[in-house]
Amino acid sequence: MKKVLVTGGCGFIGSNLTKALVKKGWQVDVVDDMSNGHYELLEGLNTRILPNGSFYDAYQYTLMSEGKERPQDEVLLIQDDFANDNTCNALMQGMYDIVFHQAAVPRVSYSVEQPYHTTYVNIGKTVKLFQAARGGVNKIIWASSSSVYGGASVLPTPELCEKNPKSPYAWQKSAIEDFAKLSCQLYDLDIVCLRYFNVFGPGQYGDSPYATAVSAWCNAIANGLECRSDGDGLQTRDMCYVDNVVSANILAAISDKKFKGECYNISCGRRTSNREILEAMKERFGEKVRVKNAPERPGDVKHTLADWSKAKKDFGYEPLVHFWEGLEKTYEWWGLND
Repeated sequence: MKKVLVTGGCGFIGSNLTKALVKKGWQVDVVDDMSNGHYELLEGLNTRILPNGSFYDAYQYTLMSEGKERPQDEVLLIQDDFANDNTCNALMQGMYDIVFHQAAVPRVSYSVEQPYHTTYVNIGKTVKLFQAARGGVNKIIWASSSSVYGGASVLPTPELCEKNPKSPYAWQKSAIEDFAKLSCQLYDLDIVCLRYFNVFGPGQYGDSPYATAVSAWCNAIANGLECRSDGDGLQTRDMCYVDNVVSANILAAISDKKFKGECYNISCGRRTSNREILEAMKERFGEKVRVKNAPERPGDVKHTLADWSKAKKDFGYEPLVHFWEGLEKTYEWWGLND
């Protein structure tokens, strides 16, 4: 049985990943400071909450002193910073086979407003986590982003395309990609960087500043609000349903390949415009869809479309759920099909 850590496991992607890992029979610890996490996203799991990392050793000691074993399906939720000293100490002791590092301060617009804070978390704390993993972690699966391309001139975009970050968030992801490769060379770590393309689906709250347009619009429709449309609406995105991202993480985790800092696009491989999605929503929900036009957001790129053939070749990734099917599943989660 593999013992794994999921950082940001009460967030959108992290919670979906945690549920899938428990289904595989792996022992899962989650660390999340709950700044963007939601307890209810782990609903249905056998979850034990530890107020912070200092309680971890105490829990282990209690089990030992009482002659008990931890239930295999129990998820430990450590409510703390992912780079806290207790988590890093556990990594240095080789407690985990695999770390799925999903935690970050996401979204382009917030990084433009708060470059120092987002750099401190997304770079500084991730470097600390990687260094702690030198203690014996077999593999780190790290969540990068398609934003590193910065509106690539080549569509579909292969991983070899030159990076051109256009926001602090994109630059932070690009910098950690470089550090991941360097860490593998200097410290014999094995890190794989997954470049997610516009992930959406159940568990992504639409009123969060980090929500994608799809989730924000579903939230607006469900609550009688206006759907904000930035720019001319002709920007296109390679929208990736969350189950595809979860699948990519697990496939990379079980692969025998030594990744050594390699980067991979994770997407559906089809682009859809904001206008096209809104028109489909209008056709489906009628007058409930009220569009409010807004200026284009600083730092946003015009088009994204990924070439995911490298991930297929190296560890067997293929999208399980394509955009329109994923959109229907997202409607269902929001209760819009009732």
